[in-house]
Amino acid sequence: MKIVGIVPARMGSSRLPGKALIPILGIPIVGHCYFRTRICGLLDDVYIATCDKEIKEYGESIGAKVIMTSDKHERAMDRTAEAIQNIEKETGERVDIIMQMQGDEPMVTKEMLEESIKVMVADKSIDLMNLVSPIFHNRDLEIPDVLKVVTDLKGNMLYYSRACIPFDTGKYDKPVPYLKTLGIHLFRRDFLFEFLKMEQTPLEIVESTDMLRALQNGKRIATYTVKTPIWSVDTKADLDFVADRMKDDSMVKTYANPK
Repeated sequence: MKIVGIVPARMGSSRLPGKALIPILGIPIVGHCYFRTRICGLLDDVYIATCDKEIKEYGESIGAKVIMTSDKHERAMDRTAEAIQNIEKETGERVDIIMQMQGDEPMVTKEMLEESIKVMVADKSIDLMNLVSPIFHNRDLEIPDVLKVVTDLKGNMLYYSRACIPFDTGKYDKPVPYLKTLGIHLFRRDFLFEFLKMEQTPLEIVESTDMLRALQNGKRIATYTVKTPIWSVDTKADLDFVADRMKDDSMVKTYANPK
């Protein structure tokens, strides 16, 4: 079984232009994402997928494999799919499982990647998995950049929203199980290409998340809940928030020799 990591990244972020190359602790955000994905011992290979020369040059400067893709893609999954097709042409090998690591998740850990891959490999009924996290900070409930999610009792996704869900009526006498989605997805190859043939759906457009296309077409999205607090970078406020929380991050020391 061949498992490949793809880090899709571009310079044209609408909320924080050029964020892929904005440094945290002196290392561009996409660099953190690449090195941390590369450390995962269950991936056969890791590639940065981009349409931008600047990101390509940076990736090559740190020894990363870089796949150039079209600049027309609006969604990371489209960029990932093109990258997989190019990789298969270059290597002559079929990819079985793809881990898509958004290029704005600089706090990802080796443990969460390896444990989620193990679940995916062991359960052949899972075609699509999304990593999720408990919401540890109230700011995540308040800002629309953070996608809140609810799951069923088996951990399958029920809905994604930029609003605060579930709504707390005050009748539940325990802590409300607030969750957020992470920009980390696992796909079986055939499902990825099946998904991309589906037309956009109303809820996908309303909430601006392509995962709702899968749900509205009746597809199962499994989840893996991480135990470590993690935040992505979408805005300047996020950048400052994440940089502050990464000041003493021990994983950065492993970048020099990622294995």
